[in-house]
Amino acid sequence: MEISVEVRRVAIEIIATLVHIKSTMSELILKPAGVSLEVYQPLLYRRDENTGKTLSKRQIAPLILDAIENRDDCIGVIRRMIEIASHWSSFHLANDEFQARATVQKARELLGTIELMEAREAKQRELARKEELARMERERAEILRKQSELLLMMFDDLAVSTEEQRRGYLLQDLLNRTFALHEIPVVASFTRNEGSEQIDGAFKLEGWHYIVECRWRKKLSNIRELDGLSGQIARSGRQTMGVFLSINGWSDNVVPLLKQNPDKGIILMDGYDFRTVLAGQVDLRDFLLAKVAKLNLETEPYYSVAKYMNEQTG
Repeated sequence: MEISVEVRRVAIEIIATLVHIKSTMSELILKPAGVSLEVYQPLLYRRDENTGKTLSKRQIAPLILDAIENRDDCIGVIRRMIEIASHWSSFHLANDEFQARATVQKARELLGTIELMEAREAKQRELARKEELARMERERAEILRKQSELLLMMFDDLAVSTEEQRRGYLLQDLLNRTFALHEIPVVASFTRNEGSEQIDGAFKLEGWHYIVECRWRKKLSNIRELDGLSGQIARSGRQTMGVFLSINGWSDNVVPLLKQNPDKGIILMDGYDFRTVLAGQVDLRDFLLAKVAKLNLETEPYYSVAKYMNEQTG
């Protein structure tokens, strides 16, 4: 990495003027700055080819800089050297105290310039990072919007279908796609307990697992269907809850009976809830967490999207 002329000049003055004895200079300046021993030690005793005398500190300074210039840590080493000089107070070690003080002043001025440049560059990097995050968020929002529109069309097409069995099967797929789109880890339909239990789907949210039961029938869901989901939850691990999605809703006694159940582990979702998510009016993750909060804090298994949106805007 290339060192600027001004930085190089000040670095040479630091090596050449602050400490008179080479070995002491090495211990107090080169070594703390991070210049490796293999770079500077051979230079301390090198002799001039013409005079036969050992090289002066002013002669070895550019050689040290040339040796470290192509290293990855070059800028860091030079910066630390300038910092050391900026805080220097051991002027009694110099051969010429006046010259040493002048070098320290130059180092302080240069360090101030470097810090201003670093602050400016850091600000530019932060702006660039924020712009990149904003761009990624815009792209994510656009993908979410387009995919949600497609899923909403699929949902509306299913709404006019008369084939209940096919509609129920496709609803599971539609639900899984929706959860995946909102970056909620989802497990598609599976069986367990040697095939004796059929699970429509499952997902994980905030460290909890949720078993999903889907219904899309003309007839309203009844408490017996909820009891089946309760059994699946009871046979699962402790950090398991359930989501019962019934597009056409449930009978009037479902919510009161769920409230009477001492093991409140099921939240309800109907077709309007689900369609509102697909329409992009609410975030699925936030909405589910709000439903769970209502169940846990207010024993309310059904927190409708209408109430949720009203409380969010109110």
